[in-house]
Amino acid sequence: MSCTVEERKRVRRTARAIQEEVATESVDVLAPSASQYNAWTLDAVLRDVEGIPPAVLRELALAGLTLQPTPSQAEYQHVAATA
Repeated sequence: MSCTVEERKRVRRTARAIQEEVATESVDVLAPSASQYNAWTLDAVLRDVEGIPPAVLRELALAGLTLQPTPSQAEYQHVAATA
């Protein structure tokens, strides 16, 4: 299995796990060609949180994803992480 396929699977698994852990506005998995980071990217918008919840950080760490800096906006917290 190629590295890209495995990375995609890890990002997708993590996206599902985050949706189960916290209230989300949206969770997307972006292919490298569609991502500003040129890598498989998890892009999530969380509702009703201040900062990134420990449950989300745990899921990112378990999957070996790298958190990318993103600004929060009003009542939403934006999370981007790459494989």
